[in-house]
Amino acid sequence: MFDSFIDELKSGRLKDIGIRNLFAEKKIEARTVLLREGEISDHAFYVRQGCLREWFNKDGKEITFQFFFEGQTVASIDSFMNAEPSLYNIESIEPATVVSISRESFEKIYLTFPEFRDEFQKLIYRRFRNYANLFVSRIRDTPRERYEDLIRNHPEIIQRVPQYYIASYLGITPISLSRIRNRR
Repeated sequence: MFDSFIDELKSGRLKDIGIRNLFAEKKIEARTVLLREGEISDHAFYVRQGCLREWFNKDGKEITFQFFFEGQTVASIDSFMNAEPSLYNIESIEPATVVSISRESFEKIYLTFPEFRDEFQKLIYRRFRNYANLFVSRIRDTPRERYEDLIRNHPEIIQRVPQYYIASYLGITPISLSRIRNRR
């Protein structure tokens, strides 16, 4: 969402030069927390390089439920849009470069540029579909089936994400994941 919009700004096709200053690019180290559970999200992020995850704490255990790679936008959408405490954390898994936008700047662009609004709406629909698929998979599929689906549809996760985060994402222990992998 942000990248295509930023490219449009850089190309000069969008005339409002002041908009460029509303985006901030920064490099972050691995394990950098961009948003903590319970905080109100004041920024949304576009992943230019690296990998981020969304997770929450359940009885002292980290439960990962989403990964984000290059070209994807990440935010605690409900917190960001409604200024309510986030239900989860956003953290980098590896060194990353992110482009951020504040809630105030987002609202300005959202109201000014219909193409940005359209892209944001598409993002929300994709995110909803992803969460619905994850929810149904946790109920319907066995851990092995979830792992096979991950290999088939999201090989970047298998290649770049530590096994203990993958196990958490699949709703199993690292030992169970190891057993599943060894039976392949």
